[in-house]
Amino acid sequence: MTLKPLFGLVLAGALVSTSATAADYVIDTQGAHASINFRIDHLGVSYVVGRFNEFEGKFHYDADNLEATHVEVDINVASIDSNHAERDRHLRSSDYLDVSRFAEARFVSTAYTDQGDGQGVLEGDLTLYGQTLPITIDVVKVGEGEDPWGGYRAGFTGTTVLNLPDFGMNFNLGPRAEQVYLDLVIEGIRQ
Repeated sequence: MTLKPLFGLVLAGALVSTSATAADYVIDTQGAHASINFRIDHLGVSYVVGRFNEFEGKFHYDADNLEATHVEVDINVASIDSNHAERDRHLRSSDYLDVSRFAEARFVSTAYTDQGDGQGVLEGDLTLYGQTLPITIDVVKVGEGEDPWGGYRAGFTGTTVLNLPDFGMNFNLGPRAEQVYLDLVIEGIRQ
Protein backbone atom coordinates (compact mmCIF):
# COMPACT_ATOMS: atom_id res chain seq x y z
CA MET A 1 0.00 0.00 0.00
CA THR A 2 1.32 3.40 -0.86
CA LEU A 3 0.94 6.33 1.50
CA LYS A 4 0.61 8.87 -1.31
CA PRO A 5 -3.21 8.52 -1.76
CA LEU A 6 -3.73 8.58 2.01
CA PHE A 7 -1.57 11.70 2.34
CA GLY A 8 -3.54 13.34 -0.47
CA LEU A 9 -6.83 12.66 1.31
CA VAL A 10 -5.52 14.04 4.58
CA LEU A 11 -4.13 17.14 2.88
CA ALA A 12 -7.37 17.72 0.97
CA GLY A 13 -9.34 17.45 4.20
CA ALA A 14 -7.04 19.92 5.91
CA LEU A 15 -7.40 22.46 3.12
CA VAL A 16 -11.21 22.45 3.06
CA SER A 17 -12.24 25.79 4.47
CA THR A 18 -15.94 25.33 5.10
CA SER A 19 -17.31 27.70 7.68
CA ALA A 20 -19.98 26.27 9.97
CA THR A 21 -23.18 28.06 10.65
CA ALA A 22 -24.67 28.18 14.11
CA ALA A 23 -25.02 24.58 15.25
CA ASP A 24 -25.21 22.25 18.20
CA TYR A 25 -22.51 19.62 18.66
CA VAL A 26 -22.21 16.48 20.77
CA ILE A 27 -18.75 15.85 22.20
CA ASP A 28 -17.35 12.71 20.53
CA THR A 29 -16.52 10.55 23.52
CA GLN A 30 -17.87 7.43 21.75
CA GLY A 31 -15.10 7.67 19.16
CA ALA A 32 -12.54 8.68 21.82
CA HIS A 33 -11.95 12.03 20.10
CA ALA A 34 -12.11 13.99 23.32
CA SER A 35 -10.25 13.86 26.62
CA ILE A 36 -10.05 15.50 30.02
CA ASN A 37 -6.49 15.19 31.30
CA PHE A 38 -4.93 16.37 34.55
CA ARG A 39 -1.61 16.73 36.27
CA ILE A 40 -0.87 17.49 39.91
CA ASP A 41 2.37 17.91 41.84
CA HIS A 42 3.86 14.79 43.43
CA LEU A 43 6.18 15.45 46.37
CA GLY A 44 7.57 18.56 44.72
CA VAL A 45 9.70 16.47 42.36
CA SER A 46 7.35 15.41 39.58
CA TYR A 47 3.69 15.14 38.55
CA VAL A 48 1.00 12.52 38.71
CA VAL A 49 -0.84 12.60 35.40
CA GLY A 50 -4.14 11.07 34.46
CA ARG A 51 -7.53 11.50 32.88
CA PHE A 52 -11.23 11.02 33.40
CA ASN A 53 -12.35 8.18 31.15
CA GLU A 54 -16.11 8.80 31.29
CA PHE A 55 -17.73 12.09 30.45
CA GLU A 56 -20.27 13.49 28.05
CA GLY A 57 -21.24 16.90 26.85
CA LYS A 58 -22.46 19.22 24.17
CA PHE A 59 -21.74 22.67 22.88
CA HIS A 60 -23.26 25.35 20.69
CA TYR A 61 -20.86 27.00 18.27
CA ASP A 62 -21.35 29.76 15.71
CA ALA A 63 -18.21 31.06 13.99
CA ASP A 64 -20.10 34.25 13.10
CA ASN A 65 -21.31 34.88 16.66
CA LEU A 66 -18.71 33.50 19.06
CA GLU A 67 -20.29 35.18 22.08
CA ALA A 68 -23.22 32.75 21.68
CA THR A 69 -20.92 29.79 22.43
CA HIS A 70 -22.31 27.57 25.18
CA VAL A 71 -20.81 24.38 26.68
CA GLU A 72 -22.10 21.73 29.10
CA VAL A 73 -20.02 18.77 30.31
CA ASP A 74 -20.78 16.05 32.89
CA ILE A 75 -17.87 14.01 34.27
CA ASN A 76 -18.05 10.66 36.07
CA VAL A 77 -15.50 11.39 38.81
CA ALA A 78 -15.11 7.67 39.60
CA SER A 79 -13.65 7.21 36.12
CA ILE A 80 -10.39 8.85 37.26
CA ASP A 81 -7.46 6.98 35.74
CA SER A 82 -3.86 7.71 36.75
CA ASN A 83 -2.59 4.47 35.22
CA HIS A 84 -2.15 2.94 38.68
CA ALA A 85 -5.08 0.87 40.01
CA GLU A 86 -4.15 1.05 43.70
CA ARG A 87 -3.69 4.83 43.58
CA ASP A 88 -6.98 5.22 41.67
CA ARG A 89 -8.86 3.27 44.36
CA HIS A 90 -7.34 5.57 46.98
CA LEU A 91 -8.21 8.69 44.95
CA ARG A 92 -11.86 7.51 44.74
CA SER A 93 -12.03 6.95 48.52
CA SER A 94 -13.25 9.37 51.18
CA ASP A 95 -9.60 10.39 51.70
CA TYR A 96 -9.70 12.28 48.39
CA LEU A 97 -12.52 12.52 45.83
CA ASP A 98 -15.13 10.66 47.92
CA VAL A 99 -16.98 9.44 44.83
CA SER A 100 -19.64 7.74 46.95
CA ARG A 101 -20.84 11.27 47.90
CA PHE A 102 -19.63 13.32 44.90
CA ALA A 103 -20.00 11.04 41.90
CA GLU A 104 -20.29 13.73 39.25
CA ALA A 105 -18.59 16.97 38.30
CA ARG A 106 -20.41 19.37 35.99
CA PHE A 107 -19.33 22.40 33.96
CA VAL A 108 -21.83 24.85 32.46
CA SER A 109 -20.49 27.86 30.60
CA THR A 110 -21.79 31.36 31.27
CA ALA A 111 -19.83 33.47 28.75
CA TYR A 112 -17.27 33.34 25.97
CA THR A 113 -14.86 36.15 25.09
CA ASP A 114 -13.23 36.02 21.67
CA GLN A 115 -9.57 37.08 21.73
CA GLY A 116 -9.02 36.72 17.99
CA ASP A 117 -6.94 34.29 15.96
CA GLY A 118 -8.97 31.27 17.12
CA GLN A 119 -8.40 31.96 20.82
CA GLY A 120 -10.77 32.90 23.58
CA VAL A 121 -11.74 32.60 27.22
CA LEU A 122 -14.66 30.43 28.29
CA GLU A 123 -16.20 31.30 31.64
CA GLY A 124 -18.51 29.02 33.54
CA ASP A 125 -19.53 27.30 36.73
CA LEU A 126 -17.82 24.08 37.78
CA THR A 127 -19.49 21.85 40.35
CA LEU A 128 -16.89 19.63 42.01
CA TYR A 129 -16.85 17.98 45.41
CA GLY A 130 -20.24 19.51 46.21
CA GLN A 131 -19.10 23.09 45.54
CA THR A 132 -20.01 25.25 42.55
CA LEU A 133 -17.50 27.96 41.65
CA PRO A 134 -16.76 30.08 38.60
CA ILE A 135 -13.73 29.11 36.52
CA THR A 136 -12.15 30.27 33.28
CA ILE A 137 -10.77 28.09 30.51
CA ASP A 138 -8.32 29.35 27.89
CA VAL A 139 -9.58 28.00 24.56
CA VAL A 140 -7.88 27.48 21.20
CA LYS A 141 -9.81 26.42 18.12
CA VAL A 142 -8.06 23.53 16.38
CA GLY A 143 -10.30 23.39 13.34
CA GLU A 144 -13.61 22.44 11.81
CA GLY A 145 -14.81 20.68 8.70
CA GLU A 146 -16.47 17.71 7.09
CA ASP A 147 -15.43 14.25 8.20
CA PRO A 148 -15.09 11.15 5.97
CA TRP A 149 -18.47 9.78 7.15
CA GLY A 150 -20.63 12.66 5.93
CA GLY A 151 -20.67 14.54 9.23
CA TYR A 152 -19.25 17.87 10.30
CA ARG A 153 -16.90 18.38 13.25
CA ALA A 154 -15.36 21.21 15.24
CA GLY A 155 -12.44 20.82 17.64
CA PHE A 156 -10.92 22.85 20.45
CA THR A 157 -8.34 22.59 23.21
CA GLY A 158 -8.58 24.21 26.59
CA THR A 159 -6.47 24.69 29.70
CA THR A 160 -7.28 25.76 33.21
CA VAL A 161 -5.92 25.50 36.75
CA LEU A 162 -8.11 24.59 39.70
CA ASN A 163 -7.21 25.51 43.26
CA LEU A 164 -8.50 22.46 45.16
CA PRO A 165 -8.99 24.13 48.59
CA ASP A 166 -11.45 26.52 46.92
CA PHE A 167 -13.66 23.46 46.36
CA GLY A 168 -13.21 22.28 49.96
CA MET A 169 -10.59 19.71 48.97
CA ASN A 170 -7.96 20.04 51.69
CA PHE A 171 -5.70 17.02 51.46
CA ASN A 172 -2.63 18.44 53.27
CA LEU A 173 -0.29 17.46 50.44
CA GLY A 174 1.61 20.73 50.46
CA PRO A 175 0.93 24.01 48.68
CA ARG A 176 2.21 22.83 45.29
CA ALA A 177 -0.30 19.95 45.33
CA GLU A 178 -3.24 22.27 45.92
CA GLN A 179 -3.45 23.07 42.23
CA VAL A 180 -4.52 20.68 39.50
CA TYR A 181 -3.81 21.52 35.86
CA LEU A 182 -6.43 20.47 33.34
CA ASP A 183 -5.83 19.98 29.62
CA LEU A 184 -8.96 19.49 27.55
CA VAL A 185 -9.29 18.20 24.01
CA ILE A 186 -12.83 18.54 22.70
CA GLU A 187 -14.07 17.39 19.31
CA GLY A 188 -17.76 17.69 18.60
CA ILE A 189 -20.03 16.24 15.93
CA ARG A 190 -22.60 18.64 14.53
CA GLN A 191 -26.17 17.47 15.11
